[in-house]
Amino acid sequence: MNQVGTAIQNLVEKLWFNLTQMTPTQIAWFCVGLFAQLIFSMRFLVQWIASERRGESVIPVTFWYMSLVGTTLLFAYAVYRRDPIFILGQAFGSVVYTRNLMLIYKRRTSPVNAGHGST
Repeated sequence: MNQVGTAIQNLVEKLWFNLTQMTPTQIAWFCVGLFAQLIFSMRFLVQWIASERRGESVIPVTFWYMSLVGTTLLFAYAVYRRDPIFILGQAFGSVVYTRNLMLIYKRRTSPVNAGHGST
C-alpha cells in the first residue's frame, strides 16, 4: 500500500504544478496561462447564454473578442513554454477570430445594412 501511495503522490507532483517550487516569473506565466484558458473557455458560456436568450444558436461578437484574447494569451504562454504543439494549436486561431470580427464590422458599416438594425 505504501508503494501505491508513493506512486500516486509522484504522479500528482508530475501532473500538477507545485507553486512553491516556481520562480516569480514562472508563477506569473502560470497565471497568464490560467487566465487565458479561463477566458478561452468562458466564451462558450457566453455563446450558450446568448443562444438561450434568442432561442436559437447565435455567436455574439463577445465570443470572437474572447476567442482573440484567449488565443493570443495562450499563444504567448505556449511560446514561453517552448511547446511546438501548443504553439501550432494556437497560432492560426487569431487569424480566424480577427477575420470574423472584420466581417462583422464590415457588415455593420455597410450602406445596405444601415438603418436595418443589424447586429
